[in-house]
Amino acid sequence: MRILKKDLIGKVIHYYDKIGVAVIKLEKNLKAGDKVKFVKGENAFEQTVESLQLEHEQVKEGKKGEEIALKVDKETGSGTLVYKA
Repeated sequence: MRILKKDLIGKVIHYYDKIGVAVIKLEKNLKAGDKVKFVKGENAFEQTVESLQLEHEQVKEGKKGEEIALKVDKETGSGTLVYKA
């Protein structure tokens, strides 16, 4: 699968390793149920968005410019790019 710049959803700005949650600054809207791909260097993984939180509140969709929290399947770090899968 080729990764296109137009598919960029956002960037991980913080990762909470104890709870496995990434905070993503959104470039585009993201909804629960979307498939996403996390990419940093040679490391990449895909997952389906199970749930999103904004300001510690459960939301169905994050909008461009927001910083949303997302439970991730694998460890990731700041600077990881998030694409639509």
